[in-house]
This record gives sequence, C-alpha cells and structure tokens, in this order.
Amino acid sequence: MSSLSAAKTAPPGGPRRRRWLSAVAALALLPSLLASPMPAMAQGGPRISIIRDTEVEEIIHKQGEPVWRAAGLNPDNVHIVIMGDPDINAFTAGGQTIFVNTGFLQATKNPNQMLGVLAHETGHITGGHVARESMYKPALATYLLTMGLGLLAAVAGAPDAGAALLYSSDYFATLTALTYSRQQEAAADMAGASFLEKAHLSGRGLVDFFDYFRYQEAFSDARKYRFFIDHPLTEERISSLQDKVQKSPYYNVVDSPDALAEHAIMVAKLKAFMNAPQQTFIDYKETDASFPARYARAIAYYRALETDKALKLTQALIDDYPNNPYLYELKGQILFESGKPKDAADNLTKAVALKPKAPLLQIMLGQELLAQEDKTKVDEAIVHLRKALEMENDNAEAYFILAQAWAAKGDEGRARLNTAEQNFYLGQMKDARAFAMRARESLAKDSPDYRRATDIVLASQPSPDEMRAIARQGG
Repeated sequence: MSSLSAAKTAPPGGPRRRRWLSAVAALALLPSLLASPMPAMAQGGPRISIIRDTEVEEIIHKQGEPVWRAAGLNPDNVHIVIMGDPDINAFTAGGQTIFVNTGFLQATKNPNQMLGVLAHETGHITGGHVARESMYKPALATYLLTMGLGLLAAVAGAPDAGAALLYSSDYFATLTALTYSRQQEAAADMAGASFLEKAHLSGRGLVDFFDYFRYQEAFSDARKYRFFIDHPLTEERISSLQDKVQKSPYYNVVDSPDALAEHAIMVAKLKAFMNAPQQTFIDYKETDASFPARYARAIAYYRALETDKALKLTQALIDDYPNNPYLYELKGQILFESGKPKDAADNLTKAVALKPKAPLLQIMLGQELLAQEDKTKVDEAIVHLRKALEMENDNAEAYFILAQAWAAKGDEGRARLNTAEQNFYLGQMKDARAFAMRARESLAKDSPDYRRATDIVLASQPSPDEMRAIARQGG
C-alpha cells in the first residue's frame, strides 16, 4: 500500500487496525500487536517478521550484559534483533549486532542455554568473523528499523523495494553468506566459553544446547535447523567445548530464580503471540496458576478475539502485580483494538509512568492519545513521541505518528519533515528527499527544522536540479 502522503491524510482515529508494514514503504496505518496469522511474504517467500517488544528485549539484554562486559564490549552498543521465525537460528551480521529467531528463544530450556549461544555469537563478533560483510551488508540495511509498537509488528517484503530487504530473498542469501568456517566456529566456542567463565557463569548451557540438537547432523540439509547449517557441528568441536567448560570453576553455577522466572515469562509471551491461541491453551492449561501461564492465556484470549476474557485475565494479573508496566501495556492494547482509545491511553499512561525510559511505550501512548481525535490531546502526544525519539532517534514509526500529529495541528512543514525522516530511516531516499524538499517550502528559513530538511536532501543523493534548487533558495 502506498502512503507517501499518509502523514497528511491518514485519519488518526478509530481502533487500531491490523496491517503489515513494508520494510521500505511508508506506513499507512498504525501498527498493532499480532492478532492474526503471520503474513505471507511478498513474491511467495517464507514468513518473516521483526519483533519489537520492550519486555522481551529487556530480558535478553539484561541477561546478556555480563557476557558482553566480559568480552570487553559496551552492552549499550550491542544490538539484539529478534526475528519472528520459528526456525532455530542465531547469527551475527557485522558490527555488534546479534540476530535471534523466536524459534531459538523458545527452544532454550533455561537462561544459561540462551546465554551460551549469545556468548558464542559474541565470540564471532570479537573474532571479526564477518569479514565478508560487504557481500551482504545491503541486505541488512533495514534491520535497524524500529517500526514496531508492542510485540510482533510484522514487516513484509515488497516487490518494489528500493533497498535490499532482510525479509525477502536477500535475507536467505544473507543466511547462506553467513555460514562460518569450522575454524571460526571452534574459535567462537572457545571465546564464548571464556566470556562465560570471566562473567562467573557456567558454559554448560551452550554444550547442552548443542548436544540436544546434535542429532540433526544426521539429517539432510533440508531438515536441519538453520543454526546448525550456518554453524556446523562436529564431534571434535563438541568434545573440545565440553572439555573447556568443564574445567571452569563456574561449571556448576545454576541460573538464579529471578533469571529462570524472566526466561519463563519471555518464552510464554513469545509462544502466546507466535502460536495459534489453541496451542497456547494446550501449553498453558487453565490449571496452571503461574504468572507465565496466566499471562500467556490472557494474550491467547486477546488473539482469539475473546476480548472480555482477555480483559478479565489481564486485570486479575494487574491486581496481583500492580507495578508491572507490561500488563498495563497489554490491557491498553486490548482496549485500543476494541475501539476504546481513551481507556487504552489511560492504561498506557500508567505503563509509561512505571517505565518512562521505554521508547516503545512512549510511542504507543502518543499513538493512542492521537487516536482519540481530541485536539487537546495532540500536544501531549507530541511530547511523548519526542521523548521516544530522544531515546531511539531512528524509529521510523515514531516519525510517522509525529507527522500525523503535526498534520492535525495544521503544521504542514513539520508534517512533511517528519514524513521525510520516516522515509529516510526506512531507506527510501527518493521519498525522503521529495518530502524534505517540500518541507523546506513551509518551514522558516534557517530554522533547525529547515536545516534538518536540507541535511536529508543532501544525504539522499539529490539530483543536479535539486541541488540547483537548494542553491537558489540559499541552502
């Protein structure tokens, strides 16, 4: 769906409608939590999505930080990108970025297994095992897009994509290019084990994870999990790793109760959103009164469109855990999609109050304030969207919603500028340049916004005519 003028024309009101985002197309509708099956990929490709969720990201990052510090990395510079893919896989792709599939996260039995694989991938990072980055870097350019609000804002490929997409055939070409050599695998194993030991953590989980799936080596490539195609296992490699981790004084260290609880919540949430609701009810039976099970069932009822049951379960959880921001987020999401944006915003306000430094929550609140179609709420929405962009200045979705807010105020210049920003961070340079040129016509000359519009034009390969236009206007 083309929406190059959506920032001016798309109505912000009404319940949030489900839709899939093109990775390099402007966003025409507001995104939602996944409430329907995963979208089919363009051109008949496999189903792939990027997942953004504050709670899940926070759990992974919190548990991975000791490993990254032990590796000499600044945890703030390590990026985890979650792929909505049931296959078991994790890989690095240049810089300090680790991609993990939801299939991998759900397959880990405990935090130590997840940490073991993260440590292994960190070994690839510190070992510089992505020397062929130039071969696939274009296909990964769009992974930085932070366009989702809540869990599972899916991104579908588009046949007219201007940039190579991670989510189409280039994604799978990338996976092929990312197959490491056996020497690199062994080196990453040893480095990962060393990082775990330095962090006073056990390496048992990494060996257990490899050992659990090692029988896949007996299958044809078509039946192997992606991880073990990209990271080929050998008996010698597993034996060497086993010997290394068993010598660690921390081999018998076990996961803390808090880490186990967080991991169970993460897995339950992912399963509830990724799997069919009926599968969730099988996995988390009504007789299971644990928090993860109750959480998963609340999500499953929401996805099954049984709104009353979902709200009842979510409210019961809030009554028991009144300081959990993600429960208010879930309730807000349910209410918003039920056509109650004001009640939704009230719950998101509580979520933001409990976790003000979560940009996705700030964006979601700004979106829901704007959806009320109340002019008195527009300035408040702008405040929250700007706060989000202070923390994630490359969040294309925030720019899209902010453009709507400025359009609601009748500020065409800033609406166009934010649409230009949105397209710029989506990699749509032609559209970014066009909107930035139009923004300059309405913005005060020499203002910060005017200069930013000019910067976007200059950074997006302007034509000679556009350069002459800028020169005529005085830069």
